[in-house]
Amino acid sequence: MERRKTENITMLLGSTFLGAVGQLLFKYALSAHMLYIISFGIIAYFVSTLIYFYVLTRANLSWAYSVGGLSYIFAVILAASLLAESVPPLRWLGVIIITVGVVFVGSS
Repeated sequence: MERRKTENITMLLGSTFLGAVGQLLFKYALSAHMLYIISFGIIAYFVSTLIYFYVLTRANLSWAYSVGGLSYIFAVILAASLLAESVPPLRWLGVIIITVGVVFVGSS
């Protein structure tokens, strides 16, 4: 049972990361007026959704959806590091709180 939970967490990590990458690609495509890049964002979202559907067949919705909060964390980190967006301290505090919450839910 523990192995299955580890696999589900790994899959959710991949799914939420791909969702955040999709958001990053949307933002980049729209701000750089390179609309063809949106298609890569759509592909990232599509694969993310397929992985999430698979996890839903193996885990409780209340658990899987809560762990999906990782997408907020990934989006902030990607925006700050790759788009050079300014992230105020209060937002970083929120990211830390979300991280703690996801750890609690993920370990339950």
